[in-house]
Parts: sequence; C-alpha cells; structure tokens
Amino acid sequence: MNPIELNTTDIVSFLRKPRASFRKADIKRFMKAKSIRHVNFMYAGGDGRLKTLNFVINDDAYLDEILTCGERVDGSSLFSYIEASSSDLYVIPRYSTAFVDPFAELPTLCLLCSFFNKDGDPLESSPEYTLAKACSVFRKETGLEFQAMGELEYYVIAADPMTFPAKDQRGYHESAPFAKFGEFRQKCMLAIAQAGGRIKYGHSEVGNFTQDGLVYEQNEVEFLPCPAEDAANQLSIAKWIIRNLGSKYGYDVTFAPKITVGKAGSGLHIHMRLMKNGVNQMLRNGVISDTAKRAIAGMMELAPSITAFGNRNPTSYLRLVPHQEAPTNVCWGDRNRSVLVRVPLGWSGKTDMCRQANPAETASKYDTRQKQTVEMRSPDASANVYLLMAALCVACRRGFAMKDALKVADATYVNVNIHKKENAALLKRLATLPDSCAASADVLERQRAAYEEKGVFSKAMIDGIIAELKSFDDRTLRAKVMKSKYEMAELVKNYFHCG
Repeated sequence: MNPIELNTTDIVSFLRKPRASFRKADIKRFMKAKSIRHVNFMYAGGDGRLKTLNFVINDDAYLDEILTCGERVDGSSLFSYIEASSSDLYVIPRYSTAFVDPFAELPTLCLLCSFFNKDGDPLESSPEYTLAKACSVFRKETGLEFQAMGELEYYVIAADPMTFPAKDQRGYHESAPFAKFGEFRQKCMLAIAQAGGRIKYGHSEVGNFTQDGLVYEQNEVEFLPCPAEDAANQLSIAKWIIRNLGSKYGYDVTFAPKITVGKAGSGLHIHMRLMKNGVNQMLRNGVISDTAKRAIAGMMELAPSITAFGNRNPTSYLRLVPHQEAPTNVCWGDRNRSVLVRVPLGWSGKTDMCRQANPAETASKYDTRQKQTVEMRSPDASANVYLLMAALCVACRRGFAMKDALKVADATYVNVNIHKKENAALLKRLATLPDSCAASADVLERQRAAYEEKGVFSKAMIDGIIAELKSFDDRTLRAKVMKSKYEMAELVKNYFHCG
C-alpha cells in the first residue's frame, strides 16, 4: 500500500507527495482548493517556544510574495544575544513543514520558518540553522546520518473528579477510569500527526497526585526516529498543540521539569540512532556496535555541558537528584534507568516473538535492527529542542574523533543500580552532572570549543547561553528550596510554562 494513502496529514493526502517534495506551487494549489485565506509563519525563539506572525491573503500576488520573500522580524526581541542596533532579520517559510492549524476558526495554513540575516545568508546563531549545521558536519565527518526522537512528558491539571482515584506515583500505563486524560492525549496525538508528527505511542506516566482540589496526571507522547531536524520540528509543534488543546478543554498543561517535592518530574529523553544507506548502525551481530559506543563516548565526555542546552532553568536541577529515576552521574548501561545514557531493549533476540504470540501467523521477516537506539535521559522540556539536538549531534561526532573512545565507553559502562548502597564505591568514581544553571554555565565555558568547532555553534550564541544561565544566580538554590515547600512552590510558579 502506498504510504501516502495512510497519511494523517491533509496536505500530504491532497498533494499525494511526501513533505520533502513540497514546492511553492503545491502550497498555493492546496490553499486555493481548501479556500484558505490565512497564513501563519512560526519559528522558535531563544526560549524554545514557537512564535507566530499572521497574514491574511489579499490576492495570489501577495501569497506568492510572502511564500517567496518571507518577512522582517525583530531578532533582538527573539534572541538575547542579538543587539538592537543590528536586529532586523528575515523569516523564510519552509514548505515541507506546512500544516493546517487545528485550532483556528478561520482556515489557516502554518509554516515553520528559517532565519536569515541582512545579507540573505542563514543566521549563524539561529536554532534551526545551528541544528542543520550540526547534522551536515556529522554527515561529512562520519558518513552517517544522525537521527533522533523525543519522549515528551507533561502534566495535565484539572478539577479532581473524586472518582476512581489513581494510586499516588503509580500511574505508569494506567487505563481509564483510573487515568483521567487518555482521550485528551489521543486527541493531542491525532492533532500532532495531522501536523506532520510521526508518533510512536502515548501513555500515562508514573506521576499522579491530587493537591488543592486538583488532579495532576503525568502523560507522555513518544515519537518515531527520523532526521534530527524533523524531530526538532515535531517536538516544537507538539508542545504548541498540547498546550492549545489543553486551553480549549480548560486544562492546565505543564512541561516543567519539576513541580513539587517527592513527585515524578518530567523529562525530555532523546533517543538517537546512526544510519548509513538506510540501515541502522547501532547493532552488530545482535549487540551494541563500536559505532554506537563511539557516539556514547562522546556523550560521556560532553555530558556535563549538554545540560547547558537541555536543562535551562533552576527547576531542571530539582529533577536531577539521586534516587528519583533521573540521572545524576556520567555513565551508561543496558536497560538501566539509573544511568545517564541507556541502551533500551532493541529486539535483538533471535526468536520470532510475533509467531509465538500468534501461532496461526506465518514466520516474520521483519528487520528489527532499525529499532535500536540509545537514550540520553538528562534533558527536559526547558530546552530549546533545536539546540539540544545540535549539542547531542556534536557530542556523538566527538566520539568518532576520540582515539580512546572505546576505552572511555568501557570505563563509563555500568550494569547495576548505581544508587544502591552496595554500589557506593562505583558511584564515587563517576563524574557528576552540574547541580545548577550557574554550574552548567561554568562547564559550558570550559567545553565550548567542542561546540564551536567547525562553526556549528556561533560564539555569540554560546556567550548568550552562558550569560543567561549565570543570570539565574542559583548555585546554592537547590539545597535551599528542597527544604521549603513554600520556596519551591514559588520557584516552580516562575518556570511553570517553560520551553
């Protein structure tokens, strides 16, 4: 069956061509056929959230103008590291990202945009171009394609119905009626898919509790691996959709990394795989490959500074504490949730599980090698996902340049729960992640050359990130607020809708 026939995206089904092949004429033809008179340009600002510029189409000439020339925006209001004296930027739409706004009363087409400078060149320090550069350099240096996907965790908050209460912190994969927001999650997933997101699955997560007459229920939507640039687009759109749909239903939604003491925090785990000619290179003879180990070694070296991109406000470091299934030490392992980088189950066994479960089925010839990934567990949704993906891409590439990469991988591998008392000696020898934004800024300053190498991250961007992280002035904040529910609540309130 033609995959386009099963595609949930209106524009793909109408045009009967893949997104990567969209051209300006296709966008105009779709808009005319669907009587769409409104266009939204959308783009990620420095805070990681999508911004919007609205257009109403006067005539075909004007539609052609904005699709070709884009429009001017004030970069200094979008990015802290751009000076007001040279702030004019262009935003140019990327046709492959087009989707119909699921919330607009007036039919509206949305397109994600790229930033360009006054000379018409890509803005070196824009998030989407930084990721594009990271992926391009990775391909050139390694001959491999960097693919990724995210696990997007969030809390839905609404009035407590007081029926079928879920067990506190036992919500993992719970079903209705104990899980309250499964239908809301399904509607979010459908809207994300219709906007081009390639979803793997969704489910309720561990975190759930009641407080002040409200039920807090943690959910997760996980995506399928794809080129990292597409993965970042999908995550950005997904957060925008979940928030908008929550607003429509009268629910509050937060992606904040930590919202109260003793309850599960929300992460943005990133899975990665390296592809060559369409074949996943993460396994060799059924076990994790040297290629994968080299990428892991690079992440082990740069892990402390990756927090500067993946953990962007003080509440991030309330989540990264021991004994709460969030990583605190630089190590990796198989199927182990106490480590920083986890190698999840990868269907590497030799048995045909499908046939065992379904005796009437014929033997399966499915190539399960494509499913193996490695998962970075420290990031959360305070991240600008474009910069986070770019940082991970840089780290994986660094592993291929390290002469001792395999030794580094061996030295940081653990196969036990590092937080158990009997493993205290092992825990002591492992490097630790920063415990504050300020500490993360210090590490980024020391490791910045790795990110600036080959022009991937601009110097101005790294300077801006360091300055922003230091501005939180939070070196001793974690110890202080963990002792006071009131102070933690006040801190959480400030960053409740981060990212």
